[in-house]
Amino acid sequence: MKERVYNKLVRDNIPDIIRESGETPVIRTLEDEEFRECLGCKLREEVEEFLEESSLDELSDILEVLEALANLEGWTDGEIQRTCRNKAESRGVFRERIFLEKVIE
Repeated sequence: MKERVYNKLVRDNIPDIIRESGETPVIRTLEDEEFRECLGCKLREEVEEFLEESSLDELSDILEVLEALANLEGWTDGEIQRTCRNKAESRGVFRERIFLEKVIE
């Protein structure tokens, strides 16, 4: 019997997909702290994949992980959007592509 070890957070339907292919997934449910840690690892992984291949699919993976992190923290979409708006009003956004080279005193 051959095994492939992954030891990583996967989407909810992955175990069913593995079963449908005739294989047996070995899974467990994570507690909050380990889930938070695994989401951090998954976010890094998804950002790296997006930087290698700028696709809508890869960007949606990043957003899914961010949504899971927000949900874990108990933050609502409204709170996140309000925080984004406040930050945009006080510090701006990234539309003008400004690159700060240095500040002279």
